[in-house]
Amino acid sequence: MQHPDEQLAKGRPSAAGPAAGAPRVGAQRGAAGPEAPAAEPDRTATAVGRLASTVERLRRELDQAQADSAGRGVLEMAVGVLVERLRCGPTEAARQLEGLAEQAGVTTLALAADLLNQASADHISALAREFVAGAAGCSDEAARTSGAGRPGGARVRPGAAARSADPVALRLRSTEADTIAGGDAATAARSMLEHALRPLGVAAVAIWAAHPDLSLSLAGSAGFQPEEARRWRHVPPGVPTPARRALDDRTAVGYHVLADASLPSIGQHDVRGGRLAVPAGVGGRLIGVLEICWREALPEQSQPLQRQFEALAEVAAATLESWEPREFPAADPADARFDELRQLADGLFDPCLVLRVAPEDGEVPPRFVVRHVNPSFVDFAGRPTGAIVGARLLEAYPLAAEPGGLAEKVEHVFATGEPFRTADMRLAALVDGVPLTTRAQVSISRHGPHLVVVWRLDDGTPRVARLLQHAQRLGRIGGFEENLRTRQIVWNDSLFELHGLPPTAQPISIDQLAEHAHPDDLHTIGRFLRTLLHHRRPASTAFRLQRPDGVTRHIRVVAEPVRDPQSGLRLVRGAYQDISAQHWTEVALAATRDQLAQSEQQAAERSRLALQLQHAIMPPARGPLDLHDLHVAVRYRPAEKDHLVGGDWYDALELPTGDVLLCVGDVAGHGIEAATGMVALRNALRGLAATGAGPGQLLSWLNSVTHHLTDNVTATAVCGLYEPATRRLRWARAGHPPPVLLREGRARTLPQVGGILLGALDQADYEEDEFVLETGDTLVMYTDGLIERRDESLQASLTHLTALAERAHHDAAVRAHGLEGQLDHLLQYSSADTDDDTCLVGVAVRRPGE
Repeated sequence: MQHPDEQLAKGRPSAAGPAAGAPRVGAQRGAAGPEAPAAEPDRTATAVGRLASTVERLRRELDQAQADSAGRGVLEMAVGVLVERLRCGPTEAARQLEGLAEQAGVTTLALAADLLNQASADHISALAREFVAGAAGCSDEAARTSGAGRPGGARVRPGAAARSADPVALRLRSTEADTIAGGDAATAARSMLEHALRPLGVAAVAIWAAHPDLSLSLAGSAGFQPEEARRWRHVPPGVPTPARRALDDRTAVGYHVLADASLPSIGQHDVRGGRLAVPAGVGGRLIGVLEICWREALPEQSQPLQRQFEALAEVAAATLESWEPREFPAADPADARFDELRQLADGLFDPCLVLRVAPEDGEVPPRFVVRHVNPSFVDFAGRPTGAIVGARLLEAYPLAAEPGGLAEKVEHVFATGEPFRTADMRLAALVDGVPLTTRAQVSISRHGPHLVVVWRLDDGTPRVARLLQHAQRLGRIGGFEENLRTRQIVWNDSLFELHGLPPTAQPISIDQLAEHAHPDDLHTIGRFLRTLLHHRRPASTAFRLQRPDGVTRHIRVVAEPVRDPQSGLRLVRGAYQDISAQHWTEVALAATRDQLAQSEQQAAERSRLALQLQHAIMPPARGPLDLHDLHVAVRYRPAEKDHLVGGDWYDALELPTGDVLLCVGDVAGHGIEAATGMVALRNALRGLAATGAGPGQLLSWLNSVTHHLTDNVTATAVCGLYEPATRRLRWARAGHPPPVLLREGRARTLPQVGGILLGALDQADYEEDEFVLETGDTLVMYTDGLIERRDESLQASLTHLTALAERAHHDAAVRAHGLEGQLDHLLQYSSADTDDDTCLVGVAVRRPGE
């Protein structure tokens, strides 16, 4: 079968029908008859396009086949695990694997990798476990068991398999499978680079074998030129390479940039970025090093990355155990000439390719391989240089086989030795079925067995000029250049439009700019001209341009002086930009900022007044009270943010009737309204309590006051009346959390008697409850800032509060500080997370005589 490259070189079609994605050249020509010969070039070009599509398709299929080979290795090892555990045949095990993958909703390859991770105990399975543990903390309740009832049935958790679809573990397993299939270090290096390291930005990898005499041998490599691998096939003792440092230190050694470390190593001229050398050992004995190379700087070495590299070093060590030194083919006598040629090509500023006839070929015409590209090389099709170097010319650029194309010129120069140059040649490439073309100046010359191809791509000056014109139009920018000696002024079209002048008008000189500016901007224009013309430094300024049509525009001008060889001022060039829209936007933003600053100042003043009002009525720190046999302590914790000043309030005082009023309330909202509402309700309740009415009646009256005498205020409250003679406490609540009673070390909440919040309705009735306080009892009344949480129900918060109160009672250190210590403990360890005000009132019943 004739090779596709040979067909391309000879320019003969290889297929009769059109190929998908091939360029259609001469589709309307080629009819039979006398005119047929005239259509031959079009048919040839069409055939070249079809053949190029075929070459690209075959290349993609080859890449896919190489990628799939490692996947098949993983599947085969997983089938082997199931054969051993299920004690069935390979066919049955394969069906079981596919069925389990379908149940788990993952790919068969991902499940196979998970099975191998479960069956082994190595770095790769550890990486998979680490990934699963950190993924989402998902439970394994959905895990199912496969093979139940079979002898030695294997337990497979599809849920775990779905979570372990870790690309890291899967890539490492593919590398391991490919290495086992190949069995040598060269295959291991290639597989590591393709499957595991290239996704991490790695450009090349080398596997070194260590010898007892402290020398190193290159056992396998990938990503380097063959000549580079040949030169580094043996490293004598005493050479301080990164691999040698890793062996001496017995740990991984990294270099941010290899050139900065001044250490020699393989690929130091082509792969100049970061380096990482990881020791590879078996049974505690180091037998080699895995060296990983980046083109860019060494990336940050996180712990997961280090684990991956350690796992790959183990794979490398497995290949080095059976590795035997091999003889590299003798160096080509032309290699010395090639090194000189490469250095010459690297010094060129234009893209350059160095070609050589494929060494295994004896075909006519010859097939050429891209052996080297210089640092200035950029593929016009956007492909990386790694996809070009090492490829045959007609594989990289199949459309170069068209008549009169690059391949034909290369063959001619190689055959005759005559250099070729042209100022305009069509270069074409087929990428994913899309033909890409460009024009270039091409130069081809022969140097022994090598060919040097230099091309200077069309810089697209007309296209760039059009883009620049559009950019200037959209940005309302106009450029100028003024010769100060000849007084010649050049403006572009945008600048005439910006100044409101017709294109035939005389351009305005830079030193006449003040005549067209607003009078208030003359000083600004003068300073700009002094800096530019007298001090001869670049300058810029903004001014108001008064156009002939009466329109005033806000303009920014930027200019720079251009000196002649004698340092004299020769030219001034620069640009004008219409910034009127930006100016008025800035004016509007400035006005908005002023309004916002005023609003913020007013809000801060309101918050300050509200805080002062709150502290005047209820200071945050207030000493304890003794009312008959009650010891009353209060704690108040304001909101963490000043603008959240709330309406929490409390009161404890002896009434004219001899009873003791105990109450806590919370006005909805924050700010000055909440603070003034709190003052009104607190004072109203004090006045109403002097009537001797019960707590239910007091809350009913207070509800009417809230509804009629305040502006849309609602509040919650707990009101209690204590009779010292009988120790009876009557209490009622209006939508407020119930108090907590602590008796004999046990805490409980009082019954939630009925009562709607204050101010919601015009009239409301409130239930009462009563109980007798005993000596040693502690009653805690509070606002919701003590218990409220965004993620818990009210009942859960109350349960947490009662448990906290019991712990405070049994804590000797807390009891030593009395009632105040217990309240401080509740405030410190409360579970609230709303940053709201908190008011806390503690009432302790003393023994007689205390």
